[in-house]
Amino acid sequence: MPQLFLNYKLKSVAHLPWRAFMYKAFNTFIDDLFAFIITMPTAHRLACFRDDFVFLIYLYQKWLYPVDRTRVNEYGEAFDEQKKSKTE
Repeated sequence: MPQLFLNYKLKSVAHLPWRAFMYKAFNTFIDDLFAFIITMPTAHRLACFRDDFVFLIYLYQKWLYPVDRTRVNEYGEAFDEQKKSKTE
């Protein structure tokens, strides 16, 4: 949940790399698979589906907020600046 609020405040998802996003997707899929296969309390199954709901909201944010390539990252560099310096 903190990631969703951070995305909303910054209006960007650029701070979460694609690889980390794929790890979250894979983890969500595995949790759902085991929620159906293994017998477990109903509360835990609902928690797995809550994670799916949060993941769907994150997917929506990834679609809604474009990646601003001119935004400066934590190292003081922007993607467009790096691209320009490599071509020159």
